[in-house]
Amino acid sequence: MNEKIKWLREKLNSLDLDGMIVSNPVNIEYLTGITAEGVLLITRKENIYITDARYIEHINSILTIDDEIIPYDCKDIDPIDYENMFLFCTNVGFEENYVTYAKYKEYKQMYKINNLVETDNFIEVQRMIKLPDEINNIQKACKITDACFYHICNFIKVGMTEKEIAFEIERYFKTHGADDLAFDTIVASGKNSSMPHAIPTDKKIESGDLITIDFGCKYKGYCSDMTRTIFVEYVPEGIKPIYDLVLKNQELTLDAIQENANARILTMMVESDFKVNGYTLDHSLGHGVGLDIHERPFLGRKDFLLKENMVVTDEPGIYIPGSFGVRIEDTVLVTKNGCIRLTESDKNYIIINN
Repeated sequence: MNEKIKWLREKLNSLDLDGMIVSNPVNIEYLTGITAEGVLLITRKENIYITDARYIEHINSILTIDDEIIPYDCKDIDPIDYENMFLFCTNVGFEENYVTYAKYKEYKQMYKINNLVETDNFIEVQRMIKLPDEINNIQKACKITDACFYHICNFIKVGMTEKEIAFEIERYFKTHGADDLAFDTIVASGKNSSMPHAIPTDKKIESGDLITIDFGCKYKGYCSDMTRTIFVEYVPEGIKPIYDLVLKNQELTLDAIQENANARILTMMVESDFKVNGYTLDHSLGHGVGLDIHERPFLGRKDFLLKENMVVTDEPGIYIPGSFGVRIEDTVLVTKNGCIRLTESDKNYIIINN
């Protein structure tokens, strides 16, 4: 049996659940490798994937006998068959943080389930610890991202627009082994960099601009995430102290990340140093990376102990509204005694010369 499905069945048994409806597509991909629309049913006897005719051939090409997952075209299922799927099941789990109330009522009526039980994100919790193949895929995505950064630093010229740079990043990813973007690329130059999640505009790059580039790609479904703040032709004097402060804290956090490091303590360390210097940390210090670009764990003000083989970001930033912003980010692998940077691009005053 598929090892992840086996784990899921054992987890359900430990929670006294007779089955589960998995509807979050990212969790379905994690458990089965299936990316087609549909819903996964873990019943007493079978693992069933209900989809429609558009995806049946694709799903059959992915699944093996060892997966023990049966795909069904929903048009071929009679109402009485739906009612029998969870026959004799008292408690059936569902994903309460993904399913709408309307879908919850539909599930109860369609499958004739008396007791749908909340599962408290236990699949997302399991996803935090990455397996070797997951780590390999994230490493590959990060290597493509590093190569893209080298390329883009040689591509950028004064007079180009933020949109042109973002488009070139996407083009590079898709022609150098990536499946897709991990998220919408951020290219923010000059004053636009003061907005942490700026959208690329028609603003042209000027001499003396700093450019914050936040980007990543997907490889076999797994994401990378990296941010660099670079400079065009020279580094304005007023920006140096802030850049140095952000870089110092980003590297101190890297030194502190390891198994059992507390996310709250890491965050407080950065917040304290920023505050002493008159600045604030306006967003979380980092987040998990995997099939989702933002997933558990989140490095913020809540107590949470990191564990070996988690993949997280380290991304402190300082933003001066209407003026500029600096953010530096790496994707890292947590180990027992430290962490490994998976994004390896330089961070020390990268200057673009035309």
